[in-house]
Amino acid sequence: MSATLNEILDDLEDEGRLGDDDALYEAFTSWAQGTGRPLYPHQEEALVEILAGNHVIAATPTGSGKSMIALAAHFTSMAHGGRSYYTAPLKALVSEKFFDLVSLFGADNVGMVTGDVSLNADAPIICCTAEILANQSLREGPTLDADMIVMDEFHFYGDRQRGWAWQVPLLELRTPQVVAMSATLGDTTRFERAWKERTGRDVSLIDDAERPVPLEFEYVVDRLHDTVERLLGEGRWPVYIVHFSQRDAVATAQSFDRSSLLSPEQKKAIAAQLAGVSFTKGFGQTLKSLLAQGIGVHHAGMLPRYRRLVERLTQAGLLPIVCGTDTLGVGINVPIRTVLMTSLVKYDGRRMRHVSAREFHQIAGRAGRAGFDTVGFVRVLAPEHEVDAARERARLSAAQEAARDAREAKRAAKKSGKKRKGPSD
Repeated sequence: MSATLNEILDDLEDEGRLGDDDALYEAFTSWAQGTGRPLYPHQEEALVEILAGNHVIAATPTGSGKSMIALAAHFTSMAHGGRSYYTAPLKALVSEKFFDLVSLFGADNVGMVTGDVSLNADAPIICCTAEILANQSLREGPTLDADMIVMDEFHFYGDRQRGWAWQVPLLELRTPQVVAMSATLGDTTRFERAWKERTGRDVSLIDDAERPVPLEFEYVVDRLHDTVERLLGEGRWPVYIVHFSQRDAVATAQSFDRSSLLSPEQKKAIAAQLAGVSFTKGFGQTLKSLLAQGIGVHHAGMLPRYRRLVERLTQAGLLPIVCGTDTLGVGINVPIRTVLMTSLVKYDGRRMRHVSAREFHQIAGRAGRAGFDTVGFVRVLAPEHEVDAARERARLSAAQEAARDAREAKRAAKKSGKKRKGPSD
């Protein structure tokens, strides 16, 4: 078992090498190697730029390891005696990152602040929603104790309703080093120029990474349950079924025939995992029943411990099906082989609209598990009316084909009968 990053920092401090960037580079890369996740070239490049004190824009594909770049930023900030912030758009993602960082840097060194909770708010690493940091930036301005800011899902900068929360810290805070991460940023020239002018720091764009796991796309004109059955039969699970409401996700999960999803061994393994978990009444009992049969539910409205349980069971290969929402597209850590989208239309709080290209790529990019899969699968279900029309066309085509076959058989029978008649007939 490899040492935690906190233990590595303690060792470097004992050796008097916390201020040695070469030692920090060697320590972090060696740690990554020891965890079985050696750094990709673009991650090494980001680490070098972070150690050099530059802003970093990580515009790399989903699944290419942006989380490792974020860890490098927190590691560097801790080594230099600074304070770092991690911001994300969802409380669920903030909570997930909080527990990840606690396991690596220790509970004393990591805090979490959201609209609902404040834990260890004076820690050297703070996980918070983007709005929390934005409000702190407005209140405290340049006096805010922040040396490093890691902004996850940075494409929210352009969001009509919430983009201000990503914009304000960049306008109010000139001294912190910034690491901005997104798989769908597009042209970043204006950020590079503006940040350089406002802060005096160089800006490094990391955008040359390839997806470690390529994706295969297919538009499926078939029913949901038939499609899932086929995917399971082909071994393309775990399958994450994407919905655009939490209620629909739960309803789909409850609609499956759960009798044949798991082997007896898998059922025993799940039972062992559930043994020490306390499930509340209502949804908790529903989730318990679903999990016992190999079906997960995952969305931002669930208790964090339920989400982590679903993620853990999926990682262990015990949940062939996970029904969730499009929060999958904003960094929720569910290891998935196939993403199955039930629709390309969503309600955005104002109107029904088509999923944007950016949203689609964020969601689709979660398919394919680095280190597990050689390819990820993305399937998009056709609307029901299109499936119905296709089935009707197939029925009519089959009926026409049968009629043609009958006519051909009748003609052949007549022709054969004429040939059997002799000259004396």
